[in-house]
Amino acid sequence: MSAVLAEEAKPSARREAASAIAVVLLGTGVVGGAFLKLLNTPAAAALRLVGAANSRRQQTEPAKLAERNLREQLKASGAPRDDAALLAALDASDIAVKVIVDATASAELAARHAEWLARGYHVVTANKSLGGGELSGWRTLQAALANGARYGDAATVGAGLPVLSTLRRLRQCGDALLTLEGVFSGSLSYLFNSYDGSRPFSVLLREARERGYTEPDPRADLSGEDVARKLLILARNAGFALGADEVQVEGLVPEPLRAVDTGQFLARLEELDEPLAARHAEARARGNVLRFLARLNQRGHARVGLSEVPGNHPAARLYGTDNQFALTTTRYHTQPLVIQGPGAGPEVTAQALLGDVLALV
Repeated sequence: MSAVLAEEAKPSARREAASAIAVVLLGTGVVGGAFLKLLNTPAAAALRLVGAANSRRQQTEPAKLAERNLREQLKASGAPRDDAALLAALDASDIAVKVIVDATASAELAARHAEWLARGYHVVTANKSLGGGELSGWRTLQAALANGARYGDAATVGAGLPVLSTLRRLRQCGDALLTLEGVFSGSLSYLFNSYDGSRPFSVLLREARERGYTEPDPRADLSGEDVARKLLILARNAGFALGADEVQVEGLVPEPLRAVDTGQFLARLEELDEPLAARHAEARARGNVLRFLARLNQRGHARVGLSEVPGNHPAARLYGTDNQFALTTTRYHTQPLVIQGPGAGPEVTAQALLGDVLALV
């Protein structure tokens, strides 16, 4: 009887393996940590974590990977980081669907996405360095997708708001993007939604940093480069073959503060106040407000920077860390299609990663 039961169990085991997803997680920081928490929810029941790594250490032992404090353990213990060993753990799994989740901001790791795709792994990422980097990297990525592996990048723009999926669906239906405008940064949205001239900009910036709305070095946000990468990802998915050097970027970091170390920059934040106070006063005198906008027109001209908008402009009515994407297309021409919602936060970004992984089955 036991032999019969064992034979009957085999198809069930095969069905489970067919519906399961083997995952290696690269990056256990804020977003990666939130993703690990999601793995302990019913929504992620199909996922099997076979490897996890931070920048220095990794873990591939099943018992250790199953522990809820895995992120904290990796800070103090684990084998030295070895990507070959992580991929070997993925290969050793008898699960057909194998996924590498890149929850880092590492340009070095992003440069390997195309290689992993070409080897048959699916890649799901919050890392913008490839899709929003040099045009050659984007083209390499598109060529690597020809073999059937999937690239999940919903978390790279809008922290999981359905902007990329919407843009792709419109294009598949024969629609064409004419113009794109919006607020693509949760941190910059928060700063300029809050900045009314009553308090210095530096005070708001310190508060935003303490709340985790900005990067530890806020210049990563204030430079506009992150917004420019998101604009490139969107433009390229809409069919505009833009190079990174074709986006005009007006950052908010004065020249004297660009090369100093993080500590010095944080000690000199007050140097941001006077120029921004002057721009705010000029805008208010004209009945306008300041917003950090990304814009793309029909000719492929792209710009990122601080702009004045009237009080009835959609971006003037944002709240908190909201992102906003206004898409004018050949079919949404009279009035743009607007996608809006929270555009920052580890939980919603991790959810976008999970959604892309689950979409593979």
